[in-house]
Amino acid sequence: MTNPLLDTWSTPFEAPPFAAVRPTHFEPAFEAALESHTREIAEIAGNADQPTFENTIVALETSGRLLDRVSSVFWNLAGADTNDEIQAVERTIAPRLAAHWNAITSNEALFRRIDALYAARDTLSLDDEQRRVLERAHLGFVRAGARLDAAGKKRKGEISQRLASLRTAFSQNVLADEKAWLMPLAGEADLAGLPDFVRAAAAGAAAERGLEGHVVTLSRSLIEPFLTFSARRDLREAAFKAWIARGETGGTTDNRANVAEQLALTNELAKLLGYETYAAYALDDTMAKTPDAVRDLLMRTWRPAVAKAKDEAAKLQAMAAAEGQNLTIAPWDWRYYAEKVRRAEFALDEAEIKPYLPLDKMIEAAFFTAGRLFGLTFKPRTDVPVYHPEVRAWEVTGHDGRHVGVFLGDYFARPSKRSGAWMSRYRGQHKLDGEVRPIIVNVMNFAKPEAGKPALLSIDDARTLFHEFGHALHGLLSDVAYPSISGTSVSRDFVELPSQLYEHWMLTPEILGRFARHAETGHPMPEDLIRRIQAARTFNQGFQTVEYCASALVDIAFHSLPDATGLDPIAFEAKTLGELGMPSEIVMRHRTPHFSHIFAGGYTAGYYSYLWSEVLDADAFQAFEETGDVFNAETADRLARYVYAAGNLRAPDAAYQAFRGRLPTVEGLLKKRGLAA
Repeated sequence: MTNPLLDTWSTPFEAPPFAAVRPTHFEPAFEAALESHTREIAEIAGNADQPTFENTIVALETSGRLLDRVSSVFWNLAGADTNDEIQAVERTIAPRLAAHWNAITSNEALFRRIDALYAARDTLSLDDEQRRVLERAHLGFVRAGARLDAAGKKRKGEISQRLASLRTAFSQNVLADEKAWLMPLAGEADLAGLPDFVRAAAAGAAAERGLEGHVVTLSRSLIEPFLTFSARRDLREAAFKAWIARGETGGTTDNRANVAEQLALTNELAKLLGYETYAAYALDDTMAKTPDAVRDLLMRTWRPAVAKAKDEAAKLQAMAAAEGQNLTIAPWDWRYYAEKVRRAEFALDEAEIKPYLPLDKMIEAAFFTAGRLFGLTFKPRTDVPVYHPEVRAWEVTGHDGRHVGVFLGDYFARPSKRSGAWMSRYRGQHKLDGEVRPIIVNVMNFAKPEAGKPALLSIDDARTLFHEFGHALHGLLSDVAYPSISGTSVSRDFVELPSQLYEHWMLTPEILGRFARHAETGHPMPEDLIRRIQAARTFNQGFQTVEYCASALVDIAFHSLPDATGLDPIAFEAKTLGELGMPSEIVMRHRTPHFSHIFAGGYTAGYYSYLWSEVLDADAFQAFEETGDVFNAETADRLARYVYAAGNLRAPDAAYQAFRGRLPTVEGLLKKRGLAA
């Protein structure tokens, strides 16, 4: 039998032939790809010739292409359209891949070649990009333990494999809890307060599960609007408690023991590699550099955020009292009363805004912005294979008509998809043996509309769409020679700059005025409504900043422990929040048992990155505003050259200074969030 994952792909743009791929194809494809890559590495390490940049570094860059191809298809499907068979493969393959990469970084002969080149780098006549690739390769091997003794390498490999298994289990447990819980809404009494768009989403969620009526699920795109509008406090409480208890429900999907073991292992790994804590290890190769720098930024933001949140809570309490409600604001009340206060202060109602933000118009707005800034055009392609009927495909071309890449958009929540929103790739950009252009995907979890009805977004949904599209542009515009530094292969606390910066354009009058069109009438959003939205930009920022910073501070606290042996992570979470003075009305944006960013998603000791990058993006957008034109061509050209297209060609601080001429300060962030004194 042929295996489509191993065949030549004759599809448009050599996109994966999804229709031909079955879960049973993955294990034999991985087997063949791993064998192929192992042979390639052995040839490089065993080369009898003296090491050169070409026979060692370039050879490494061109190796493993089959493994990359199989892995990209598998891991994308494991996140966006999984099933029991794929999850079984995931549990098997994750530790095997960890062992494979550990064997490569532990290969003494291979590292000797890289180390020799690194030592002689000043004599090799390398250009700037080649030197950067060599330096990053050498640092990657050193950070992976290439200098450990045999016993250290063995233990490092054991830890890596176990962490891979634990992180896979963590992610699958969260998804299982999300899939398992739903709350039926029986009759009009349970639907009290819900506007039509929330009722439609709840009806769609029921229909998707073969049920009658309406249900609430733990998809953020459904539960957040339910908590915002439901007049039934008892139902809000039940839904909220289920939402924050994911991964902490007992039984086989409980993640508490998983987290404790991960923390002990990452702590041991850090010490093995010569660092006091895992945070010190993780941050050593970032813009932040040290845990102290991270804590300083977070605490400089935390203190004014808590003060503002307390003022916000007082307003919510007053609103509840004015309505005759004898209650103390609880976490399941915040969104409900915040919406009422927003209506009172800004005459804004999410039910009024959403009809002006249909999904298709917001996609068009994101494309238009990319066209104005970077000269890109997006052409729908129905002939490009996709992995689910809801996925859409576009060919991306530049201002000169040249092919830039392929963009896939997967926008709606479904039980086979993990929660959240993300960007990924099926193929990365490079120029090593001809121009290879990327295939990029954005995955969202917006509520699916009723058949024949348009999908309507909230302001936060539209901002998320722009955010992930900013990541997509970082992948699409990449223009470097070497795969290892292309696209989003940058420092963790720099990678969010292109995405968070792109959010700014969504709320500009230029974009809202042109693309915010009523889904039924086609009428533009009234200028008065745009002004009210602009005026409310910092509304509820105390709450939003506190729930985010609480998560980031708990993350850095976990991974700054000098010894995590025997830790009770839930007790530690509570202790950390207590010492911070966490407002009782607010809960961490991601509680520990379902904090996939740090226990399954690659942001371990790095959740602060969003705030660090926000310091950059607040200042970067100001560069456009200072010109008087948010689409200023000269500024956009520098942004493309030094940020979106440059990959990891430069250190992040050097890249930012090349764009802006200086580094930013935290004051711009505080002003943007309305937290400045």
